[in-house]
Amino acid sequence: MTTVASPDVVQRIGHTPLVELSAFSTKKVKLYAKLEWHNPFGSVKDRAAYWMIRDAEKHGILKKDKSIIIEPTSGNTGIALAGISSALGYKVEIVIPEKVSEETKKILRHLGATLHETSDDLCPRVGAGTDQSIALAKAISKPRPDIYFMPNQYENDANFLAHYESTGPEIWKQTEGKITHFLAGCGTGGTITGTATFLKEKNKNIKVIAIQAQKNHLLQGLRNFEESAMPDLFKKRVRVVDDWMTATNKDSFEAVQLLAEKEGLLVGPSSGSTMTCMLKTAEKVDEGVIVGIFADDGRKFKSLYVKEGIFTEEQFDSNLSNAKHMSRLAYSF
Repeated sequence: MTTVASPDVVQRIGHTPLVELSAFSTKKVKLYAKLEWHNPFGSVKDRAAYWMIRDAEKHGILKKDKSIIIEPTSGNTGIALAGISSALGYKVEIVIPEKVSEETKKILRHLGATLHETSDDLCPRVGAGTDQSIALAKAISKPRPDIYFMPNQYENDANFLAHYESTGPEIWKQTEGKITHFLAGCGTGGTITGTATFLKEKNKNIKVIAIQAQKNHLLQGLRNFEESAMPDLFKKRVRVVDDWMTATNKDSFEAVQLLAEKEGLLVGPSSGSTMTCMLKTAEKVDEGVIVGIFADDGRKFKSLYVKEGIFTEEQFDSNLSNAKHMSRLAYSF
């Protein structure tokens, strides 16, 4: 059964909570998580998807009852595009790596998206000749520009602007300007560059730390920039990054377990990556306010967590039923 979201759902995008991770904070070093799963379709990508659609409408590229949106994605952008498009009256086709979680594929189909699966790595590669997902999406859309619109989150400045205009200002206001360190996982680069550019305009001394995944990773939504080239969107503003950290599968999944145990949070793998890097950053500073982007929660990763031995089915179900700060999604699965 397909879910059609209400048009007013877009009003719920943004304004996500910032919560202190009290079990890990000290008197002088505070850790905060920006819970992006409170967006209506469950992730940080709601922001970029909406900004890209809105920009295309503004420029007359998208036309109701005619245009089809097509996008290569490792999951969250596809879910956001499918959900927002169903609310606004557009059809969506998603090109997705076959290794993406079954829960993610189920959600996409539930939201009415047509899926084209590729035998790519978990997250689409970026760069000429290397990304099957991007290549397939372009092959489908290029011959029919009158019908197909590919937002192309890897190059679209609206992706950057979504975070420059919303995420950055929200974090600045929520921390009352006291933020000293900002961490975010890296895929397209829109989240980290948009948010960090705004924050550094407010205080140039804020340290911006970019998180990439290890090679051959299982951290949906992140990339390793030795395996795949940096997206053009990221390259344009990479200078805003002060430091880089690499998150391993092991450390990220251990952080997922730790957050469930100590904070009652059920998070996605990339949020685990952010958490482990926040803890390492906290060890190096005497005082500060450390903010990390928690891109999505763990609801759609049950099969991955059980397969990798992170949780048993019973443990996952228990963590889910007892989880704090869970949001009301604009879909069910």
